Amino acid sequence: MKILDKYLLKTFLLTFTTVFVILFFIFILQTVWLFIAELAGKDLDLILVVKFLLFSMPRIIPLVLPLSVLLASIMTFGNLAENYEFAAMKASGISLQRAMRSLIVFICFLSILAFFFANNVIPYAEYKFINFRKSIAQAKPAMAIAEGQFSDVGFYNIKVNKKSGPNGNNLTGVTIHEKANNSGENKTVIKSKTGELISNDKSSILQLVLNDGYYYQDVTPKKYEDRSKMPFIKGAFKKQIINIDLSELNKVDDSQDIGNTNGMLNASELRYTLDSLTKNLDSEILSFSENINQKVGIAKGLPTIKLDKKKKPLPNDLLSLYTNDKKAEILKVASSNLTSTMYSIDSTKNELKEKQRNINRHLTALYEKFVIAFACFLMFFIGAPLGAIIRKGGLGLPIVFAVLIFITFHFINTFGKRISQEDGLTPFMGAWMSTFILTPLAVLLTYRATNDIGLISMDAVLAPLNKLFKKFSERFISSQNKT
Repeated sequence: MKILDKYLLKTFLLTFTTVFVILFFIFILQTVWLFIAELAGKDLDLILVVKFLLFSMPRIIPLVLPLSVLLASIMTFGNLAENYEFAAMKASGISLQRAMRSLIVFICFLSILAFFFANNVIPYAEYKFINFRKSIAQAKPAMAIAEGQFSDVGFYNIKVNKKSGPNGNNLTGVTIHEKANNSGENKTVIKSKTGELISNDKSSILQLVLNDGYYYQDVTPKKYEDRSKMPFIKGAFKKQIINIDLSELNKVDDSQDIGNTNGMLNASELRYTLDSLTKNLDSEILSFSENINQKVGIAKGLPTIKLDKKKKPLPNDLLSLYTNDKKAEILKVASSNLTSTMYSIDSTKNELKEKQRNINRHLTALYEKFVIAFACFLMFFIGAPLGAIIRKGGLGLPIVFAVLIFITFHFINTFGKRISQEDGLTPFMGAWMSTFILTPLAVLLTYRATNDIGLISMDAVLAPLNKLFKKFSERFISSQNKT
């Protein structure tokens, strides 16, 4: 039996490695395509590009690993069934579960490794990836300015004829246009013979030092008839310094990544953060409820009236006890208090909802570390029996089944996370929804493959149709005989 286990393990590992490398390369190309705007045309050297890709690679693993296990399982067991190797195993008394034993041990090891990777490597890589995207400009500030064309840099459009120096910081033939104001006009143009970009690792401000230049500033006369003359101011300078914010120099749209810092935390850090966030939310709810109760319960500034206990009880319409002037004052104060209270409730409600969403995101990130580990198990127990049932190996039919199943898994997973973040579901149900839905499919396929039932029992489908057809035929013949 050891020979068979070695053979199955070797076949699966070879297929799994090949599929994993191919899919990983495809997803890397997708990453490059998504961030092509941050890489193309910015004179980045090979080291920076390689760092960018290395930091982005670990986030691909949760997608590539389950899909690789699924496809490798279908292809391996499909080849064994297609070549009648499974038939030989069953003839020798070896069941499907026994044939899967060595692979189950490997999948257990792979699941533990996947959890370790999701808990330690991915958070570190996510942290480095986001900070690297933010600090690319600081590492090479001249990258955002291309030669021979205008580049959008903060509040300016900058064009240089030539860049030189080790990092391209020395500029020749600099032309700067300030961005248009509210009226859509460019008011200031600056030209200089040379320039230099100076950055500091400890500062977020980039200095653009211009030498030997002129500036032109348009002037808008108060009289309309003088505007056709297009007056302007011209000035010369030997040295001028323009400060540019580095965040504007290489601005990237990563608001979602920055907001979701939960992706940078491991399981223990997530639990600690969740404890702090939950306590903070509970304390804010308690504090707000006490403030509202005090605000509503104590009516300051309202006129009062003294009533004698011996007199009749208060009427239903309390305003009838006051004069018209006091009635107007009471209604004005009440309306003001109501508006203020409703505004406070609405604003606090939105703040509390956002904090609850943040807690849900952290909970989802915590559960996802376990979901990826179980997903390897799930995809194996779907792919292995499915391959034995369809009896097709290679890259044809297995890819079709693998893509359909994985798209379903990924769609349900994304859908569940979105709903849970909006408090439509608990974060636990949202993160594990895809697993709960596809686990019965894995059990069903394993049962049918073990008992050689096949993917679909045609007898179960055709038998009711045959009975129905016979009934219609008998009725039709009987009606014909009567006529």
